[in-house]
Amino acid sequence: MSILDKIIEHKQGEIKLAKQSCSLEALKQENLYSRKTVSLKQSFSSQRYCLIAEHKRKSPSKGIINDAVGLEEVVAGYQEAGASAISVLTDNEFFAGSLADLALARETTTLPILRKDFMVDSYQVHEAKAYGADLILLIARVLSVQQYTDIAGTAKELGMECLLEIHGEEELSGLDLNLIDFLGVNNRNLESFETSIQHSIDIASKLPKETFKISESGIYTSEDAKSLLEAGYQGFLIGESFMRESAPGQACHDFLAQI
Repeated sequence: MSILDKIIEHKQGEIKLAKQSCSLEALKQENLYSRKTVSLKQSFSSQRYCLIAEHKRKSPSKGIINDAVGLEEVVAGYQEAGASAISVLTDNEFFAGSLADLALARETTTLPILRKDFMVDSYQVHEAKAYGADLILLIARVLSVQQYTDIAGTAKELGMECLLEIHGEEELSGLDLNLIDFLGVNNRNLESFETSIQHSIDIASKLPKETFKISESGIYTSEDAKSLLEAGYQGFLIGESFMRESAPGQACHDFLAQI
C-alpha cells in the first residue's frame, strides 16, 4: 500500500468520527461559517504571479520539517513578505496539522487561506468554511468524478474557491473545470514523494490554456520560479523550502525579491 493509499484510508475513518462528534448543523453555527470569503482569484488577475506560502510542520517522507517556529509567526511573516495567500495543512496523522491551525491562521492574516488536506467528502468543505478557509485543495487522483463534482459544487455554494491538483493531464478526463478556479500541478510523485519542477514544465503545453496554472512542490530557488513562469505557470505553492529555514517569513521575502 502506497503512502497516499494509507492517508486516504485513514482520512475516511477520521471523517466518520468527525461527523459523529460534530454534526453539519453544528458546523454551520460556528462564527466563521458566516464570514464572507476572500477571493484569491480576484487578486490573482491583477498580479504578475501568485505565491501561496505554506505552513508545514511535518511530512510523511521527510519527518519533522519545522516545529520550532509558531504558526502565528510563520503566517504573519508570509503576509509581510508579500505572499498572495496562505496554505495551512490540517491533516494531523501524517502532517501534524489541525483545524485549530486553520482558525489560528484566520486570526493572524487577512490574506486568503487554503485548507490543504485530503478532501474526499463534502463534510470537509463545511469544516473548512467553519474554521476560516477561503479555498480548498482537491486532489484529482483520489477522487471519483462524482466525488469531485459534489465537493467542488459544495465549495461553490459556500462562496469558496477550488484548487484542483493533478499529476498528469489524463487526470482531467471527465472533470468539469468550470467548478474550479486554479489548476495545480504537483511536482511530487505521490508514490515515492520525490520532486522535480521538470514535471510541471513537461506537461505545461498539455494543460487547458484558459485556466490559472500553479506549480506545487519542489520549488526552491528564484531560477525555479522563473523557469515555471516561462513555461506558462502563473503561480507557485511553496512550503517546505521556506519552512526549512529558521525564519520562514524572511525566506519567503528573499525568494520574492529575487524573481
